[in-house]
Amino acid sequence: MRIGFYTSTFNDRPFEEVVDFAASAGFDAIEIDVRGHIKTPDKVRAAVSLARDHGLFVSSIAFFGNQLDADRARRGELRALTGEFAEAIGEAGVPIFVIFPGRDDNADEETNYDDFADFANRLIERTTSSGLIFAIENWPGPKDSFIGTTPRDWEELFKRIPDRRFGLEFDPSHLIRIGVDPYVAMDAVKDRIAILHGKDTAIDATAQQALGYHRKGWWQYKLPGQGLLDWPRFLRQARTNGFDGTLSIEHEDAAFGWPGKDLAQRKEGEILGLAYLRNVLDTL
Repeated sequence: MRIGFYTSTFNDRPFEEVVDFAASAGFDAIEIDVRGHIKTPDKVRAAVSLARDHGLFVSSIAFFGNQLDADRARRGELRALTGEFAEAIGEAGVPIFVIFPGRDDNADEETNYDDFADFANRLIERTTSSGLIFAIENWPGPKDSFIGTTPRDWEELFKRIPDRRFGLEFDPSHLIRIGVDPYVAMDAVKDRIAILHGKDTAIDATAQQALGYHRKGWWQYKLPGQGLLDWPRFLRQARTNGFDGTLSIEHEDAAFGWPGKDLAQRKEGEILGLAYLRNVLDTL
């Protein structure tokens, strides 16, 4: 497996500085955030070339946005731009494009799944020549309501989107905090995992007892090895399942300068995450 990181942790820094750091720290790969470091489809090729010139494999490009936005005008604009990015990313030879399904709060469950699946199937058809893979991250969203974030959700999507060029950016940290066993969940979708996110979650049981699931403050995202996930078990399982792609660290650990605080601490967090995961992989 390659080890990389998602550039959103450094969205306040120039992209050249980010790739300089990634290369000098010994990362194999990089996952580029559109909104932080690319902005427009015409800039995809230059960003990808810069990363490759630094010896980095561009594992994926991620574009945040609610593809089921209840505002039809905003939804249309986002989807049009997503299509343009998909073509540019495919032409640049990047293997994976990560998007977020979102949710339309004004529509029922079935409509949300049907609508997003129709859009995803059209994206797949549009990029047949490049073979671009589309992946959704299983982030529940700001209201913990996004579709496509639980094992049942994945079943609903995959039966509507049968093409294996649609899959998951599998992030165990989100599953831990919503009460889903990540090991069982991974086995059920092993053929649909395009990329793994390297992120952990810590839970304060005392705070959870006092606050309950629907209040904030009882869980925190952590760097790999700093939370509840058994990484040797998780990565051994992924390898046994045939996964040999990129493990992309998503640094959202407040103990190491996130979000957008001390730059040296953020870099330290990435380096610690890399060292930890490298050691785990070396001992499997």
